[in-house]
Amino acid sequence: MFLRPLEREFGWTRSELTSVYSIYLLVHGFTAPFVGFFFDRLGPRWVYGAGMASLAAAFLFAGSLSTLGQFYLLVGALVGVGVSLNGMVPGSALLSRWYRKRLSTALGIAFSAMGVGTIVFVPLAQHLVDSQGWRSTYRALGILVLVATPIVLALPWRRFAAGHPDFPHRKAGTGGEEGWTLRKAIRTPLYWGLVQLFFCTSISMFTVIVQLVAFFIDAGFSPLTAATAYGLVGMLSALSVMGSGWTSDRFGYRPAVTASFIGTAIGMALLVGLNFTPSMILLGLFVPIFGLCMGTRGPVVSAISARAFAGSHVATIYGTIYSSNAVGAAIGAFLGGVLHDLTGGYGTGFGVALFFIALASMPFWTIPALRDYR
Repeated sequence: MFLRPLEREFGWTRSELTSVYSIYLLVHGFTAPFVGFFFDRLGPRWVYGAGMASLAAAFLFAGSLSTLGQFYLLVGALVGVGVSLNGMVPGSALLSRWYRKRLSTALGIAFSAMGVGTIVFVPLAQHLVDSQGWRSTYRALGILVLVATPIVLALPWRRFAAGHPDFPHRKAGTGGEEGWTLRKAIRTPLYWGLVQLFFCTSISMFTVIVQLVAFFIDAGFSPLTAATAYGLVGMLSALSVMGSGWTSDRFGYRPAVTASFIGTAIGMALLVGLNFTPSMILLGLFVPIFGLCMGTRGPVVSAISARAFAGSHVATIYGTIYSSNAVGAAIGAFLGGVLHDLTGGYGTGFGVALFFIALASMPFWTIPALRDYR
């Protein structure tokens, strides 16, 4: 929502602007293992409270930014810390203490909150940017997070962290008598298969989605239509993420993941078509196909990691796996901006995204521990 207004006001290039997303994702990725470490030792109240405070401060101060360095520090680094502290590393650790057979479904519902937020806040942010300006919009978002912070702190975190009374924390499993540790986990092909899936998927997706609204506008659609389409993609992704957990529990992980990759590739092919022929029909096809497949891999990776590496270090292990997702997304966001600046368009970026989505699908077919995982 903020790319084009900032581009107009400061004259920053598209690659300079999208680099803020790369910084955010790199910080998000590199802090994820530490978030897992602090969660395992300090508990969720401290982690979530610090995350909310970081986000509120970032958005409030972003309303007064005037330099590219400030943009990178606030919207890049500080938001990255906040999202990491409030993200799915602590969320997955908590849910794995409450659910066993339906863990994938539970994780899917939790992950879907990101999609629900997209359909609410993307059109809202676009409306505020158009009517009040980008500075007031940043401040409004900061105030909203600040107001929500006491509510988050008041939640019964000690009860949440205790887990289901029938499910004591598992420390053993196949990791040995003392349970899984990060050192043991990184020696397994399953761990590196999950890393490849997360890393390549995020490169592919973020090469596209960071500039998706700008692409729609450049293709000839109105800003509100572009924002609404993006919001609908987010809403459908929320439904698909919820459904991915149920599908994985019912039909298995490999069929669910494979179907999502096929749908994502079809959606990207439709973007290539829109690049040449801006048609409401193609846009109408893209939104449900891409939206119903976007983000469905996240709950699958989280569920497999929580089950396969169960124990007192599960948050730390998943934190390192999740960091590959954020690093890949940072590369994708930066790559998309650079390719746009070099070529003056989006076609090359879409081609690169298709290549990496193919690489992301390979572990479930080439690594026995994932291919046969139930």
